[in-house]
Amino acid sequence: MSLEPIALEGSRLAANVPAQHRVVDADQWTAAARQLHDAGARLLTLWGADDRDRDGVFRVFAAYLLPGRALVLELALAAGDPTYPSLEPWFPAASRLQRATRDLLGLGAGEGDTRPWLRHGGWPEDRFPLRRDVSAETHVPGVPGPYPFVRVNGDGVHEIPVGPIHAGTIEPGHFRFSVVGEKVLRLEERLGYTHKGVAKRFEALPLLEGHRLAARVCGDSAVAFSWAYCAALEAATGATVAPRATCLRALALERERIANHLGDLGALGNDAGLAFGLSQFSAIKERMLRLNQNVFGQRYLMDYIVPGGVRSDVGPRLVRPLLDEATDVERDVVALKAIYDEHAGLQDRFKGTGQLAPLTAKAMGALGLAGRASGIDLDLRVAMPWAPYGDLRPHGVLSMDGDVAARVQVRFDEVMESLRLNRLLLEQLPHGATSVSIPALGSRTTGLGLIEGWRGPVMVALEAEVPSVIRRCHVHDPSWQNWPLIEHAVTGNIVPDFPLINKSFNLAYSGHDG
Repeated sequence: MSLEPIALEGSRLAANVPAQHRVVDADQWTAAARQLHDAGARLLTLWGADDRDRDGVFRVFAAYLLPGRALVLELALAAGDPTYPSLEPWFPAASRLQRATRDLLGLGAGEGDTRPWLRHGGWPEDRFPLRRDVSAETHVPGVPGPYPFVRVNGDGVHEIPVGPIHAGTIEPGHFRFSVVGEKVLRLEERLGYTHKGVAKRFEALPLLEGHRLAARVCGDSAVAFSWAYCAALEAATGATVAPRATCLRALALERERIANHLGDLGALGNDAGLAFGLSQFSAIKERMLRLNQNVFGQRYLMDYIVPGGVRSDVGPRLVRPLLDEATDVERDVVALKAIYDEHAGLQDRFKGTGQLAPLTAKAMGALGLAGRASGIDLDLRVAMPWAPYGDLRPHGVLSMDGDVAARVQVRFDEVMESLRLNRLLLEQLPHGATSVSIPALGSRTTGLGLIEGWRGPVMVALEAEVPSVIRRCHVHDPSWQNWPLIEHAVTGNIVPDFPLINKSFNLAYSGHDG
C-alpha cells in the first residue's frame, strides 16, 4: 500500500525544549516513521499507556529528535486488539523498546523480535504490570523459561556465556559470545535483570515528590534525571524557574559529567594495563565528590534539583573553592592526557579496538557520547539549548574514528569543555531566587523534560492529574539505543578486549531497565 506523506508538525507540547505533539492513525504512524527516517530524524524513545479507564483504549507514543525540536506521535489502540505497526524497519533501536512495551502492557508491534525483554519470569505471560487493573501491591511470580539466543553454526564455532552475575560490583547482564578461537563472530546481550518497576512506583507518588525517584533511576545520572523530571513538571504547570536556579542546575549537571568521565578515564586506563591511570583519576574524582559534599550537601547530587529550582544556594564563600578546583582539575587532566597519549602500550590497546563506523552508528541510532565518538554530531546543549545553555554557547565535541581511542578522546575533550562552562557559570552567576512555587494543577496536563546527560539525552514524559498526582511517568536513558552498538563494536575483536570495549561505552543497566 502506498502511504501518503503527512505533515511532521503538530500542536505545541509543554517542554523545556521546542517540542510538538501529534495524534495519528496507524497508516500515518508508519508513513511518519518512513518520512522521519528519510529526513535524518532519530528515534528517542517509545512507550505505551493504558487509558481504558478514560476512553477505552490503549495508546502508544514515539518520540523523535529532529533538527532543533522534538516530535511526539500518539497512536490509539483498540482494547480488544492492542497492536501497532513496528518501527523497527526504519529505526532498529525500536526493537527492544517494543519488546519492553509488550512485556509491560501487552501492546504488540505486530512483527519483528517478540522475545520477552524485561519479564524474566518475574510475572506470568498473561499479566502486564503497567495496566490499570494490576496492583503494584500484589506480586504474582512467573516461571522463568529458556531464552532463545541466536545460534551461530560452523566449524570451530563455540559459545562463551558471561553473566548475568559478574565477578565485580556491577549490575547483572548476560553476554553470549559466538567465537572461533578468541575472535568474536557475534555477541548477543540479554538485559532486563534490574527491572524494578519504576513506572508503576511513580503512579503512587505525589507530583511534587517524583523528582526524588527520578534521581534514583540511575545513580550516575541523578542530576540529569531529576532535572528532566522537574523540567517536565515545570513545563506542564507553567512554572518559570529563576535564572540563578537554572545556572546552579547547569553547574550540578556539568559536575556530574566531569565526575563520570574522570571515573571512566581511570577505569579505561586500568583495563588496558595502566593502573596508574586508575589511581590518579580516582583521586581527582574523589576530590570533586568531597567538594560536592561541602557545597551541595551530597557527594552524588540525588536531591539537589527540586521542582521550581534547587535545594540550596551556592554563596560567595563557596564560589572560590569551586573555581580553584576547576583550575586544579584542568591542570591534572592535561598532565594525565599527555601520559595517555604518549603511552605506547595504552594506545596500542585503544586504537582500532571496538570500532563503530559512523555509518553503522547512524543506522543504529547512536546517541550521546557513543554517537559523538562515531561522527554523530548531536548534543542537545548545542542543538536545542535550554536555559541557561543558550547563553553559555557550549562547544560540541566530535570524533569520526569510532574506536576506544575516540571514546577516550571525547571524554577528555568534554571534561575540558565542562570545566570551561563551570567557570562561566560561577563567574557570571546571576543574583536572585533559587526556587519558585509550582502552580496548582487546574486540569490534566502533560509535560516533557529533555536533558543532555553525560551519556546522552535523558527524557521524562510526565502526565499529571488533579489533585497533583502522577497518572504516568515514562523515563528514558540513552543506553536503550547504545547497548546494541556494543554488539557491533565487538565483532571481529578478541574476547579479552570485550571488557575494554564495554567500558569505553559504559552504559547503564539500571537506567536502561527501569
